Amino acid sequence: MDKVDSKFHLVHLSAKRAREINGYYAQLGEGLGQYVPPLVQTESNKPLSIALEEISQAKIEGVESSGTTEDPLAFIEGDEQA
Repeated sequence: MDKVDSKFHLVHLSAKRAREINGYYAQLGEGLGQYVPPLVQTESNKPLSIALEEISQAKIEGVESSGTTEDPLAFIEGDEQA
């Protein structure tokens, strides 16, 4: 918990990284190289455990948003005009 500012941030960051690790293992045989491999050596082979280990060793850091109040649906309006 000392690496992040809240439990929600920890859950969000670890889930996002676990999906990336899972995607890495899924595309491993295809040679695409779209995902970053695990950044730590661990005995566990579970993506969430690996992600939490990366966070605890400060290999992964969450970046807070800039605080802008942009419309989250603005990209939809841009598609309708095209």
